Amino acid sequence: MHRKIFCLVLIAIIGFSACQENTNPVVEEEPSKPDYSNIIDNRYNAAFLIMDGVYNTELTAPFDIFQHTIFRDSIKPMNVFTVANTLDPITTFEGIRILPDFNYLTDSLPSIDILVVPSAEHHLDTDLEDEKMLDFIRRTSENALYVTSHCDGAFVLAKSGILDGFESTTFPSDIDAYKEIFPQLTVHKDVLFVHDDKFITSAGGAKSFEAALYLCEVLYGKSVAERLAQGLVIDWNLEEVPHLVVE
Repeated sequence: MHRKIFCLVLIAIIGFSACQENTNPVVEEEPSKPDYSNIIDNRYNAAFLIMDGVYNTELTAPFDIFQHTIFRDSIKPMNVFTVANTLDPITTFEGIRILPDFNYLTDSLPSIDILVVPSAEHHLDTDLEDEKMLDFIRRTSENALYVTSHCDGAFVLAKSGILDGFESTTFPSDIDAYKEIFPQLTVHKDVLFVHDDKFITSAGGAKSFEAALYLCEVLYGKSVAERLAQGLVIDWNLEEVPHLVVE
């Protein structure tokens, strides 16, 4: 008898607890907010467009060069930050997880002076159909001082239409595919980067350093670019770098 009463009491307690759990309100977490604290006035704003599958080198090479401008005296340095279509972690092709600084779909972004488009795994296929991303590139290009790409980042620039009428380059082994998909473009091979108007397209890989140093030389002069290169143990002499500046 005592055993039966104990079981009935236990069942009642479990049932009551379950009801209590079910009646508790569901508390939704507040979405994380971007951090604007690193955006300092009177600097160039350099935004890096990232997504799952972005390649490490094409992202980190120009990021390192531009970030190191804050250590040079008497110049207008750069705020460097990442933008993506999410604030959730993105995973690079090589497996590094990165928290984007801004969501270009929902956040109020700082004005962007320099847009950097590193290469990503799907820049030759599905990313070319991402109209929201392409529209972001178009809108940003309108007011940016410079739009740069590394490796296959040129494909999404071309797909957005902003390279129409301008000369460009891309990853050496993808030159033929680039010409085939965008036959209206003038494309150059055997150069590490092409500068036409506000657009700088580079072959990518480790040579992304050279394209980034070139832009710094345009903005700050030869001496500053050389000191930036020295700080990263890079030999830099623009005259020795195969490139094309379209006049």
